Amino acid sequence: MNEPSASQSELWRGRLRGVLARLQRGLPFGSGVLAALLALLLYNLIFIKSNQLTTTDVKNSISSAMASATPPSAYSAQVYQIIRPSLILIQVEEKHKDAKSDFGLGTGVVVDSFGNILTSLHVVKGASTIKVTFANGFESDAEIMLEQPENDIAVIQALDTPLSLVPAVLGNPNSMRVGDEAFVVGNPFGLYSSMSAGVISGFDRVFKIPNSSTEIHGMIQVDAAVNPGNSGGPLLNRDGYVIGIVTGIVNPTEDNFFVGIGFAVPIMTAVGGMGGSPPY
Repeated sequence: MNEPSASQSELWRGRLRGVLARLQRGLPFGSGVLAALLALLLYNLIFIKSNQLTTTDVKNSISSAMASATPPSAYSAQVYQIIRPSLILIQVEEKHKDAKSDFGLGTGVVVDSFGNILTSLHVVKGASTIKVTFANGFESDAEIMLEQPENDIAVIQALDTPLSLVPAVLGNPNSMRVGDEAFVVGNPFGLYSSMSAGVISGFDRVFKIPNSSTEIHGMIQVDAAVNPGNSGGPLLNRDGYVIGIVTGIVNPTEDNFFVGIGFAVPIMTAVGGMGGSPPY
């Protein structure tokens, strides 16, 4: 086997020296890069903390979100806004032969686009003048259009009506159960557009009209506060639908104030004499 010539050996040694020289020139740069990487790693380990949420952070975030949330309005507030435009204040005057007059207050509710107003008959019976005030403040004299003495219900109409009427939505009392929410809106003691809330206490009750032998059957019993001035006003369910017309209260004393038992005529009975029926 032939030995490599001297010229070839010198050539390889020259190439090796060139490679070593390039490595020596690049060593400072590589060392710098390696040092920078090591410094960055140490900085991250020593100075930069983990961004993981703690249990306290989670609790604080939940508390902040709950505090900023707006709860929905109560059913009673929604019911009031629904029925308010349909509510009527009724003022009556009964003149006597001795030139004296008796004055009374009651409540009514607009039940159709023709302006028919349902109320209790005892509110307007015998009145010389009937004055109604609509929710927008519009006032007018009114007259009785229909009487149901057996149910203590009357239908009255204003002689003049506002340009826009907002009839109440009539509901179905047969869909109600004892314990369901019940709301009464009216004008007790002249306190215009007052609201009380309670529950349905019973169905198919018998109510005897004070100072009369008339008994009304099939009444709805409620524990929502009912006082003088509420008569003729609407009894409402949680959707703001009229399910009855408030008629009277039971009080074992001679005083005329609420003790927890009120009665309403079911709405299908109240509108039955009008030649129509609720839309259900």
